[in-house]
Amino acid sequence: MPAPLRLGLAGLGTVGVGVVQIVQRHADLIAARAGRPVVITAVSARDRSKNRDADLSGYAWETDPVALARRDDVDVFIEVMGGHDGPAKASTEAALAAGKDVVTANKALLAHHGHALALAAESAGRVIRFEAAVAGGIPVIKALTEGLAANRIKRVMGVMNGTCNYILTRMQNAGLPYETVFEEARQLGYLEADPNLDVGGIDAGHKLSLLSAIAFGTQVSFDHVELEGIGNVSIDDINHAAEMGYRIKLLGVAQETGRGLEQRMTPCLVPADSPLGQLQGGTNMVVLEGDAVGQIVLRGAGAGSGPTASAVMADVLDIARGIRLPVFGQPAATLRAPVPAKSATPAPYYLRMALLDKPGALAKIATCLGEAGISIDQMRQINQPGEADDNAVVIFVTHKAAPADIAHAQSQFPATGVLVGQAVAIRIEAV
Repeated sequence: MPAPLRLGLAGLGTVGVGVVQIVQRHADLIAARAGRPVVITAVSARDRSKNRDADLSGYAWETDPVALARRDDVDVFIEVMGGHDGPAKASTEAALAAGKDVVTANKALLAHHGHALALAAESAGRVIRFEAAVAGGIPVIKALTEGLAANRIKRVMGVMNGTCNYILTRMQNAGLPYETVFEEARQLGYLEADPNLDVGGIDAGHKLSLLSAIAFGTQVSFDHVELEGIGNVSIDDINHAAEMGYRIKLLGVAQETGRGLEQRMTPCLVPADSPLGQLQGGTNMVVLEGDAVGQIVLRGAGAGSGPTASAVMADVLDIARGIRLPVFGQPAATLRAPVPAKSATPAPYYLRMALLDKPGALAKIATCLGEAGISIDQMRQINQPGEADDNAVVIFVTHKAAPADIAHAQSQFPATGVLVGQAVAIRIEAV
């Protein structure tokens, strides 16, 4: 039997404990499939006394993850601590410098430092694998770097944050406002310590930037992802969208156009009968479109101990088998600096606004839309409970329009003197 592959595990939270449980529970299965035993030799976490649902007695312990990364009895350094700087970055760099391969679930680390780390790894003849960093247990990194490697990718799209999808589907199914469901999610432990990482779209934006780098052969460019969270999505918009046959999702879309690389993570309306529209709860879905293969839909658990640890161990088994690929699917030195482009791809839009209920109000809004080059596909007036008697809620669905034209029209609405509050505009995405 070949020598064991020895793992050093940094981080003993939900994912780290899941890795320990898989290694211990499936030792024989892993050895058979990898062609060699895979064992944990040492671990690291801040609190050694904490009660964890795993037997750690057989492992050496390091309080400092950098020391763990440098141990002679570690072949692969597994980083599941989180954070884009500090111990995660320092220990990953130390592992590469010490000649270790790295497996990480840390999307923030790679979104901020991925290109530099990839250059360091490949110059040292090491690999960094990060299947667990994007969409939990869904093997989307492997799909892009291996299964679809011969395709020119046309578009990457998906729901990549389970917490946001839980909140939006819970709002719709229970008819509850955002604030109520947000607090539910917090009580259930679904939200990050900084909730804005979830509901602000940052976590999902990290993931989209990593998929973009692989799909389009560019350096990671998280700073150029257009981000809009779900905090302004109202139960009224969810209900109106449902009446028209749509669902609202926090949707990531990346595509290359003649102007450059568009990356956006924003609330969108999608058809209710589409795979994305039917996605419920904390599940993730990624849609990949290749020129040869067409559209591929990957769906599964986007977070949690088992799914994320499963993805970590898939990377470990590839290393054990001797499968060694460039970090982002092609040599890091060949990745192009992206030309970032603000989203300009035309699409229909859902517009909701409250207007003073007086003659000529609709005509003034229609004039703003027309002057911006936007034509109206549908219009309806809603009897909104609680609205003042002299206000009318109006919903427009436009024909395809450029985002800049929608923004220009919105900027002109207040000058009409008939707008009450602010107009809401949500893109309708073709899926």
